[in-house]
Amino acid sequence: MAEEQAQPAGPDLTLGVPADEMPDGVKLVGHVGQDPVLLVCRGDNIFVIGAQCTHYNGPLAEGLIVDDTVRCPWHHACFDLRTGEAIRAPALSPLRTWRVEQRDGKIFVREKNAPPEKKHHRTRDEPKRIVIVGGGAAGLAATEMLRRQKYEGDIVMLSSDDTAPVDRPNLSKDYLAGSAPEEWLPLRDASFYSDNAIDLRLNTTVAAIDIKAREAALANGDTIPFDRLLLATGAEPVQASIPGAKASDVLVLRSLKDCRAIIERAKTARRAVVLGASFIGLEVAAALRARDIEVHVVAPEEHPMAKILGPDLSRVVRAIHEQHGVVPHLGETARGLEGKRMTLSGGSVLEADLIVAGLGVRPRLSLAEAAGLKIDRGIAVDAFLETNAPGIFAAGDVARWPDRLAGEAIRVEHWVVAERQGQTAALNMLGRRERFDAVPFFWSQHYDVPINYVGHAESWDELVVEGDIAGKDGLVRMQRAGRTLAVASIFRDLESLKAEVNLERDAIREGSA
Repeated sequence: MAEEQAQPAGPDLTLGVPADEMPDGVKLVGHVGQDPVLLVCRGDNIFVIGAQCTHYNGPLAEGLIVDDTVRCPWHHACFDLRTGEAIRAPALSPLRTWRVEQRDGKIFVREKNAPPEKKHHRTRDEPKRIVIVGGGAAGLAATEMLRRQKYEGDIVMLSSDDTAPVDRPNLSKDYLAGSAPEEWLPLRDASFYSDNAIDLRLNTTVAAIDIKAREAALANGDTIPFDRLLLATGAEPVQASIPGAKASDVLVLRSLKDCRAIIERAKTARRAVVLGASFIGLEVAAALRARDIEVHVVAPEEHPMAKILGPDLSRVVRAIHEQHGVVPHLGETARGLEGKRMTLSGGSVLEADLIVAGLGVRPRLSLAEAAGLKIDRGIAVDAFLETNAPGIFAAGDVARWPDRLAGEAIRVEHWVVAERQGQTAALNMLGRRERFDAVPFFWSQHYDVPINYVGHAESWDELVVEGDIAGKDGLVRMQRAGRTLAVASIFRDLESLKAEVNLERDAIREGSA
C-alpha cells in the first residue's frame, strides 16, 4: 500500500491529491494542527483517524487495512475506520476521527468528529447485576465492554489483588527493567471505576459459587447475588520445589506486588538465577540484565521454547540472551539450596542473591470445580464462552473453548486472548450470542527484539522458514497436514498481520465445512 506525506495547513488539512485519483487502500500520514493523522481511502470513502494506536502508540500507517478497519502492526489491536472504536484488544480506547469533505476534486480534512453515541437496546431478560470474579485482563476488558455497550445494571468486580487491574505484560518487560514508571501500569485510572459505577473490591477472596441460589460467597462471610457471572480467575505461578529452600527464597512474577518484591531485592543483588526458560523467565532475565545484574538461567530443556517456536527461533532466542551476557545452564535443574548457594543437577554450584522462578502457570480452577462446573484441563465453555451452567461464563487463562481452526478445544494463556474473551463474554452476557473466533496472538520482547506469534500449534509435522531467522528478519510457519496452524515472526509485523487474517479466514472455512 502506498504511503505519502501530507502537509499541515493550519487547523485543517488540504490534500493536493485529486480525490478521483486516490487508489483504494492508499494510506497518507500527516498532521491536522498538532495531531498526527492517518488518511485511508476505501472505495469512494475517505477516512481520517488518529495515526497512533491507543495501546502502545504503534504506527498505524505501517499496519494492515482489512475491510473498513485498520490493524496495529505491533500488537494487533483493531480499529473501526468509520468510528475510531477499538473493536479488538489490546487497545481499549478509541481513536479520534475527523470530518472529511470532498470538493472540486480535492480532499479537505476539517474538524474532529464528536465521539459516536452508542444506544443500548435493552432485552427482556437483561441481567440486573453482573458479577466478575478476577481482576486481570479478561475481567477488566469485560467491565469496559459492558459500559461501552451502555449497560446500566450493577457491575461488581471481585479481585484478590491489592491493586486495580494493571498492564501485566509490562511487569516482565519495561517496568521490571526500570525503564517504565509505575504510573504507566494501570489499565484504567481510578476515576474509571467511580465514573462508570463499577463496584471494584480489592483484596477480596471468593470462597464459593452457589449456582442454584445465584450467589457468590466471600471469604468474609458476605454473599453477592448475581444474574450473570464471569469467572476470570486467571492462573497462578508454578512454585519451585528446591530442597533446602524456604518459600521466601524463590520469588515469582504474576502480580504488581510480585514485581515490586523482585525490584526491591534487585536493588542490592549482584547475581540472579532465573529458574525456567519460558517467555516470562527469559523476559525476567532480560529485565535484570538491564539493571546490570549477572543472570544465570537454569532450565531442564536443552533448547529454550523450542516446543513453541521450533529449533531455528529457539537458537536465535538463546543467542540473543547470551549476547547480552546471560549465562545459560540448560538441561539442568536446581537440586538444592543452602543459603545463597544453589547446587545444580550437573554438580555445579551458583551463588545467587536473587532467585526468580518462571516455571509456567496453572489455571485457578478450584472455585469452578467446587461449584460443579465442567472441567476439562480448564473450565469447559462453548463457542460463546458459556459454561455448562446457564448464565455463568468463563474467560482468560481458565477457559477451554472449541477452536474452529484447531478443530478441538484449546486453552491459551495469552494476555490478548484473555482481553478479547472478556469482551466477547461481556457481549454474550447481554444476550448477543457472538462466537469467540479470534485467532490467538501474543508478543514477547527480548531486549530490542520482538517476537510475534499468531495461531495455536501444540504440535506440527513441518516447519516452513521464510527470510533470515538467524539475521532476526524472518518467520516460521507451523504446519500440520499441509495446513498452517501458527506463525512466529521477528521484525515481520505486516506478515504477522496478514497471517492472522489468513488464519481467521481458514477458521471460517473450517467452521462452514
